[in-house]
Amino acid sequence: QVQLVESGGGSVQAGGSLRLSCAASGRTISPYAMGWFRQAPGKEREFVAGINLSGSNTDYADSVKGRFTISRDNAKNTVYLQMNSLKPEDTAVYYCAARFSGVDRVVVTLLSYRYWGQGTQVTVSA
Repeated sequence: QVQLVESGGGSVQAGGSLRLSCAASGRTISPYAMGWFRQAPGKEREFVAGINLSGSNTDYADSVKGRFTISRDNAKNTVYLQMNSLKPEDTAVYYCAARFSGVDRVVVTLLSYRYWGQGTQVTVSA
């Protein structure tokens, strides 16, 4: 079992930056595909970014491409989401997720992830 804890959320003005961290415990994340999702009030949870086991491949939602960067440090058992040029529409609760994967690929489907963190709030003001 993997436990995930997000941190780094907060309030920022449009154009600003935040770096989210997802610290894993219980097991090493090395064999887990990792992802970030977000959920805004009244909306469904959506994919934001994903990274494969080794960190060599990533994928992003179109809405964040060029602004967000996902990365992982398997030695520290941590996944990061660097968010730049933030917009008010990025306001949401951000969740980290993990999926045990025997294949070294990015996983983008919400239902494919088994383990979830409790989320961290990101608020972007205009």
